[in-house]
Amino acid sequence: MADFDSVTKAVIPAAGLGTRFLPATKATPKEMLPIVDKPAIQYVVEEAVSAGLLDVLMVTGKNKRSIEDHFDRAIELEDLLTAKGDDERLSQVREPADLATLHYVRQGEPRGLGHAVLCAKQHVGDHPFACLLGDDLIDPRDPLLQRMIEVRRAHGGSVIALMEVPKEQVSLYGCAAIEATGTDDVVRVTDLVEKPRVEDAPSTWAVIGRYVIDPAVFEVLENTPPGRGGEIQLTDALRELATRGPDSGGPVHGVLFRGRRYDTGNKLDYLRTVVQFAAERPDLAADFVPWLKDFLSTR
Repeated sequence: MADFDSVTKAVIPAAGLGTRFLPATKATPKEMLPIVDKPAIQYVVEEAVSAGLLDVLMVTGKNKRSIEDHFDRAIELEDLLTAKGDDERLSQVREPADLATLHYVRQGEPRGLGHAVLCAKQHVGDHPFACLLGDDLIDPRDPLLQRMIEVRRAHGGSVIALMEVPKEQVSLYGCAAIEATGTDDVVRVTDLVEKPRVEDAPSTWAVIGRYVIDPAVFEVLENTPPGRGGEIQLTDALRELATRGPDSGGPVHGVLFRGRRYDTGNKLDYLRTVVQFAAERPDLAADFVPWLKDFLSTR
């Protein structure tokens, strides 16, 4: 039977090879690429923490040690900043280590998002958990994850975040077939298709990188064959759970997200995100925005 316990744990898959950002990601994890002066992965951890999830498991892979180092103490650097009396930078350096209790497990080979989630089974156990993908950053002014946890509390099962995309972009995402409920921003998910052709997409509501997942997903993933791209797809497992009742890990609901999302999954969207963040930073905007306008006026 589905476990209706509170959601207290977050899983962050971070084992990808980051091939879209080569050669930068040859030795630097994609998740550590900075959004101005803070790595993208820190924004994701901060989002989990803001939703009350203080137990965070990172699923990492080879060449990801710098992620662990970032969320660890840096005693020599802290001592140096203390000696200089640089309290502002000292606080910035200490902040990642103080955010949450971080755990790490390695995904031995890149076998897909579903396999990465399966690597969390021992840590998560028989409890529902949140899964946050590092490619998507959600503006803290739009508390999506908190809303998803509320929906899980009300309905059980799993909850996915859905965002409407232009029809020509559906092949970049997993897309959901949905049914209305009595709540404006909540739908029942009846089917999921991973990266469909435009003509085969069940809707223009795309799955973005936030999930609240029933622990029944682990049993499904263990029996899910490789799907699109030869990888074990989380979408396929959620599709199975969408057909089930509450006694066996279902159903699946979606939260229709209409807030601010920043994509860092490819170079163009990453650059857009950096510019947006810089333009809204109080310490940078006064100089950066006029410069940007002047630069664009000459292009």
